[in-house]
Amino acid sequence: MSHKPTLAVRITKNPFHHLWNNNGTWWCHYTEHLQDYTKWRVRRSLHTSDSSLARVLRDSLLCEAAHYEA
Repeated sequence: MSHKPTLAVRITKNPFHHLWNNNGTWWCHYTEHLQDYTKWRVRRSLHTSDSSLARVLRDSLLCEAAHYEA
């Protein structure tokens, strides 16, 4: 039995989905569903105030998380 989480990510037309700005710093958030039917909410600072860079970093972070599952 695999113990790897399943990534829960929605793809929408909103270019800022999974992003939020907290006092000038962009953060990414998503949910991982675990094998024991619990979930883990992941929130990671992107360490930038630039919204364009935040979107690039978010995409990279989500791709990295998806490859972790494979």
